[in-house]
Amino acid sequence: MNREILVQLLVAAHQLCGHRDYVVIGSVSILGMAHVEAIPLDMTLSIDADCYTLADPPRVFDLSAQLGEGSPYHHAHGVYLDPVSPQLPTLPQGWETRLIRIAHPPITAHCLEPNDAGISKLARGEPRDLRWVNAGIQAQLISLPMLRLRARSTAFLDAAEQSATLQRLSDLGGS
Repeated sequence: MNREILVQLLVAAHQLCGHRDYVVIGSVSILGMAHVEAIPLDMTLSIDADCYTLADPPRVFDLSAQLGEGSPYHHAHGVYLDPVSPQLPTLPQGWETRLIRIAHPPITAHCLEPNDAGISKLARGEPRDLRWVNAGIQAQLISLPMLRLRARSTAFLDAAEQSATLQRLSDLGGS
């Protein structure tokens, strides 16, 4: 996915539900970066945009039939909207203040800052998430020292998630 495709998807969401502001929390949140040409391919392979409407987060779930996986939009464009709850990701304290805005009237995408997304992906721990984090570190879009710092201010789901996340971070060289 690229920024233009993400914007087109969110414009389609706006046309269906009227909301203008969307919080993008998954892999494609990296598209909030100012220099998208610096983003490695491994960070933009996702075909879904994990997001919610800023003003009324549950409203995004109403868009599944028209824009979600298997929808007519998905079949026509090869990408889809993956509605999520704001409570879904494990994120460091203060992540909301670091959101990166992509203003493209009539919509604005509020994208996770890459290090915040990195913490979320380390907590999730799926192989594709770890590839995403590694690619970001190699491209210097994600910082190991910043990941260590943000991990300290993260409210993990439980002790097991915290332990697994810290181990994954250590495996990256972030002990």
